[in-house]
Amino acid sequence: MDKPNKFAGKFEFLEHTADAYIAAYGATMEEALGNAARAMFEVMTDTQKVNPAHREAVEVEAEDEYALLYSWLEALLVKFEVEGMLFSKFEVHSFKETKEGFKLKATVWGEKFNPGKHPQKVGVKAATYHQMEIIREADKATLMFILDI
Repeated sequence: MDKPNKFAGKFEFLEHTADAYIAAYGATMEEALGNAARAMFEVMTDTQKVNPAHREAVEVEAEDEYALLYSWLEALLVKFEVEGMLFSKFEVHSFKETKEGFKLKATVWGEKFNPGKHPQKVGVKAATYHQMEIIREADKATLMFILDI
């Protein structure tokens, strides 16, 4: 019997020949952005084994929604690459349009990567704009993006 998908309705991995193609969902853009981040870390490790013991604030600004999604994922990826941080909990507090573009404020929780505790799946090199889509509906947001692995 198949195990139930623990992330059903939050994100899914789509067919792609070489990279990780993801669709992240949420009732709001904030929720979808949080699920997009969770999906990225799930590509890298089993996020259920990442203890949300360390809390950090993250702010990202960009000229449009696509650049904001890209910058959000890249900011988190940089924290992994530079500080060795894995994250498993994401709360986007605000996602808003400003005169300059878009701004996101979030809190993320996680811990330092520990090879004995965190199984390594696939290394993520970068987020990409290739085939990126943002679909906003009245009661749902879908973010589709490819991670270069």
